Amino acid sequence: MSGILDGKRILITGVLMESSIAFHAAKVAQEQGAEVILTAFPRPTLTERIAKKLPKPAKVMELDVTNQEHLDRLAGLVRDELGSLDGVVHSIGFAPQDALGGNFLNTPFESVSTAMHVSAFSLKSLAMACKPLMSEGGSIVGLTFDAQFAWPQYDWMGPAKAALEATSRYLARDLGPDGIRCNLISAGPLGSMAAKSIPGFDGLADVWNTRAPLAWDMKDPEPAGRGIVALLSDFFPRTTGEIIHVDSGVHMMGA
Repeated sequence: MSGILDGKRILITGVLMESSIAFHAAKVAQEQGAEVILTAFPRPTLTERIAKKLPKPAKVMELDVTNQEHLDRLAGLVRDELGSLDGVVHSIGFAPQDALGGNFLNTPFESVSTAMHVSAFSLKSLAMACKPLMSEGGSIVGLTFDAQFAWPQYDWMGPAKAALEATSRYLARDLGPDGIRCNLISAGPLGSMAAKSIPGFDGLADVWNTRAPLAWDMKDPEPAGRGIVALLSDFFPRTTGEIIHVDSGVHMMGA
């Protein structure tokens, strides 16, 4: 039986640990028939080690999404490996420590600027770097953490995710005529590398222990990975600018 990504060529960023959503997106994508290529920064060798745990071998390329030289060379490198792309996964986010953990009112603009560049503007940068490879259309999928709310300890990553969500909508508008969809998965909290960098993360994650209608497992990134793969597939051919929640229902709960 063929998978829902049979014959698709997918580029996935952000595979840092086996516990990352991006790793599980790559794993499920391969299981569903896709050919996968990974990008990594700042330590491609770490991603190469993690990639060995995937069902099939996957090429790893260095990509700093804030470095225009890296972005300019990406299409050529990917074309040499895969020929073209059908899908791109943006799983990139970063904020300096002084932009997190309850320091919202005192964070300097330089740190806010870094968070916005890496976590939001990079979606546009990555989309434009890959666009020449998607002449037949395709799907771009990013990851957010519901930016409707002010979360404990999340501070300037909240506005950065809000900017990411708006960026996705504008990309959906402007890339739609080229047949390229752009959507986001809003996942619940997971014990990923990104989560561990947030001071007081356990307090934020505790919300899910009391408000999730469906049981939420912080140690299981596969549901979010499956959501990404679904949006990469042809099963959502007319869905763009959307945010799909994979959070056990917390997003729709009242007090």
